[in-house]
Amino acid sequence: MAIRRNRTNFSEVTEEIVALTERCKATSTIDPSLYAKYDVKRGLRDINGQGVLAGLTEISDIRAHQMVNGKLVPAKGKLYYRGIDVEDLVKDAETTHHFSFEEATFLLLFGELPNREELQNFSELLSCYRTLPTNFVRDVILKAPSHDMMNTLSKSVLTLYSYDKKADDISLPNVLRQSLQLIALFPLLSVYGYQAYRHYHDDKSLYIHPPKKEFSTAENLLRILRPDKQFTELEATVLDICLVLHAEHGGGNNSTFTTRVVSSSGTDTYSTIAAALGSLKGPRHGGANIKVVRMFEDLKKNVHHWDDDEEIERYLRSILRKETFDHSGLIYGMGHAVYSLSDPRADIMERFVKNLSEEKGRSKEYTLYSNVARLAPKVIAEERKIYKGVSPNVDFYSGFVYSMLDLPTQLYTPIFAVSRIAGWSAHRMEELINANKIIRPAYGAIQGPRAFVPLDQRP
Repeated sequence: MAIRRNRTNFSEVTEEIVALTERCKATSTIDPSLYAKYDVKRGLRDINGQGVLAGLTEISDIRAHQMVNGKLVPAKGKLYYRGIDVEDLVKDAETTHHFSFEEATFLLLFGELPNREELQNFSELLSCYRTLPTNFVRDVILKAPSHDMMNTLSKSVLTLYSYDKKADDISLPNVLRQSLQLIALFPLLSVYGYQAYRHYHDDKSLYIHPPKKEFSTAENLLRILRPDKQFTELEATVLDICLVLHAEHGGGNNSTFTTRVVSSSGTDTYSTIAAALGSLKGPRHGGANIKVVRMFEDLKKNVHHWDDDEEIERYLRSILRKETFDHSGLIYGMGHAVYSLSDPRADIMERFVKNLSEEKGRSKEYTLYSNVARLAPKVIAEERKIYKGVSPNVDFYSGFVYSMLDLPTQLYTPIFAVSRIAGWSAHRMEELINANKIIRPAYGAIQGPRAFVPLDQRP
């Protein structure tokens, strides 16, 4: 019997689609016990969270364990860029009062810390690249703005392909040139895309501020975002630290692995970075800090005494029992695939969060975050069977920082991308330099051969 179809709305999910989805689920759902039977490392991680070794890199390293009496035991987390402890990068920037994202980017790309002259030249090079093609804002960014800034950013990146006469050239000098241009342009593409959406959909004034040549990435981001272009030194410093901490995180995170997988196919830089952006957009990756902010908004509505441990614990237990917030059973911002005792990025950021909360008059909120950070591991340990320790991750604090910087939630994940493009670029270069094979992991087939049934004989 033929199905009568009427013209449907572009975004409409019809009853027919719902029914077909059920058929898809029925034929594609795999028995979870089979993963253990075939020793499949789901998520490419073992039960302890250790990633399956898929390659080698000199770009960064994550340490979450140490060897004690011949046994691997959890340890305070460490993050290294080219062998340099990120905490040392941040401390030096604090001591000498300079912005360090450009320094971290140089280190990731070229393997060594720049001297003062090299850093100055590199910053000037990025500044020269911080210019969009003629009429790009008018013809691309202001046309059909999306409510999701990550999609807007991806669209802009893919469209830049059309403006590049050597877009498909994957020789190393050309890829480095493209990478540096994208590193320089990501703040503009992100903020201008947000301004366009805010203007056309929210009927707000349209601000397209040009970047300032002598400003750092963090300073320019705040300058082009704010109507009055004004910001404090502490605001720019804290944002710069956020960019440094998000710039890279080992080759195994989802978006960086995506970068390497797509790069291994030999495709162009714009397609590669657009794929990485698609990965980062996911709430299990770059979108996690938004979930933390929304969770705390719900917490503030339900917990009336922010210094009452018992009341906070009750709320956290209700989350784990899927009774409140988004009913996912997750306390967002707690735990990490690799770290157990501590996430070094969260530890570093927490110091700056305290100072910024005092400047912004939000010390009580900082205390609430601190209380949740202290109580959540205890509640999780009591409610769940876990195989490793749980501690706050970088997303736990980054959303709070961005809210204190008056950054719109729509830009939380794009700002992550503004930072992580540095790491993606370094990994793309390393992949092209060293790899000569397309990355192709195996999936075990559990569906055996079946007899083919001719069309006229099918029920």
